[in-house]
Amino acid sequence: MSAVTDPWEALARAAASDPPLRRLFEVEPDRVRRLTFEACGLAMDLAKQPWSAASFARAVDLVRACGLEAAREALFAGEAVNTSEGRAVLHMALRDPGARDWRAGGQAVARSVRSELDRMLHFAGTVRNEGAIRAVVHIGIGGSDLGPRLVWEALAPAVPEIELRFAANVDPSEITAALAGLDPARTLVIVVSKTFTTQETLFNARAARAWLASAPGAKTRLAAVTAAPGAAAEFGVDADRIFPFADWVGGRFSLWSAVGLSCAIGLGPETFAGLLAGAATMDSHFLSAPPEESLPVVLALAHVLNRDILGRPARAVVPYARRLRLLPAFLQQLEMESNGKRVGRDGRPVARPTAGVVFGEPGTNGQHAFFQALHQGTDVIPLDILAVRQAVEGDPAAHRALLANAIAQAEALMAGRTEAEALAAAGGDPVLAAQKAFPGDRPSGFLLMERLDPPTLGALLALFEHKVFVEGVLWGLNSFDQWGVELGKVLAARILPELEGGAPAAHDASTAALVARLRGE
Repeated sequence: MSAVTDPWEALARAAASDPPLRRLFEVEPDRVRRLTFEACGLAMDLAKQPWSAASFARAVDLVRACGLEAAREALFAGEAVNTSEGRAVLHMALRDPGARDWRAGGQAVARSVRSELDRMLHFAGTVRNEGAIRAVVHIGIGGSDLGPRLVWEALAPAVPEIELRFAANVDPSEITAALAGLDPARTLVIVVSKTFTTQETLFNARAARAWLASAPGAKTRLAAVTAAPGAAAEFGVDADRIFPFADWVGGRFSLWSAVGLSCAIGLGPETFAGLLAGAATMDSHFLSAPPEESLPVVLALAHVLNRDILGRPARAVVPYARRLRLLPAFLQQLEMESNGKRVGRDGRPVARPTAGVVFGEPGTNGQHAFFQALHQGTDVIPLDILAVRQAVEGDPAAHRALLANAIAQAEALMAGRTEAEALAAAGGDPVLAAQKAFPGDRPSGFLLMERLDPPTLGALLALFEHKVFVEGVLWGLNSFDQWGVELGKVLAARILPELEGGAPAAHDASTAALVARLRGE
């Protein structure tokens, strides 16, 4: 057996002999102490995850056997860890360019990163201070949309000085809604696209450009963020409003670059700088902490244990904070696009399941939607709960009720309700008791943020980024390409001319029938 296979099997054997969660709390009195991890304003309780002290130790052995520490060093050293595209992956440099001699493929990048960051923050400050712009429309999709949109929702003041709106979907209703009610003379449109060829973004950008033209000086209210500045210039963006970033900045890791320009304008340069600083603290923690104490590592191990060893293909993510309601969608892209792959770095099929399905809604909304299935459904679906200790705004009593619900759900999933307890709750009716019984032994993790401020939010997002990297190392994947996104785009480009009246192309019978129906044939 290979060195990688042995630790996987050792973990599987250890997990197979673990008792139910209720029993683990009885036989491991130090369990909460051992399985609570703290760093960067985050406290993470993994005591309700299905591992004993022995299986946790085997999980840490697995990380070391898979070469995580060497892979982590290669990542931070700027080696070409994106092997299929021959690129470094160095979004960490964007967060603290003065921290070290950052190099991408051997080339020093810290100075250029610092220069572009200063330029972007200066522009953001100027827009805010001049007062002419009252709204910003951010146009992008995927990694060019989800991160900034999440940060804005999380940190925006109740009554912002500058309103931020977002348009991602090619559905024309989205850009129409984003522009509705705004004054084109007082609106800045920022087009965000790494290649400046993304179909959805360009459709929306053209619509916004035409809308801006209804007021004088339209070009001064159009900006672009891209790794292809020449294409942005051809689109009509002035050079002083083009904010480039390097090709080693992956889309779903790009929030920290000029992709965050809209947030820097809407929230203020100081707030954006605080976000970067918080993410940098998590980078330092990930780089220096031993695996058994590293938040990204242990969180990844909990997810891998459930996914690969215990065969649980889905995971719910429920933030008990309305301001973090977009976190499940952000994690869907981060995890499923990064690691939703069936072929490893070596081009061979992977040996075990990779990224599972991520879904979620904010608590307490989710409790009145899918929590029934979490508690009593036939599938065991692990749950990640996120909560914030300090209320951002509003009634403190309501916030305490929110936290009580978060804690109670984790307890109920783990402890369940026995048949005897259910019989008492059902007044002795055995049929009703069967329906009121809860199996329990359903795992959850609880991540508590001390406060929802820029540094803690930055640390939280960097935590999940590094967790995804750890999982990719364990599965032998390149977490930084996304070839699965391409095929549908290629076929859409072929079908669009047909829908516009061009000659029909060859398709399968179902596709051909749909095209014909839409052509009115």
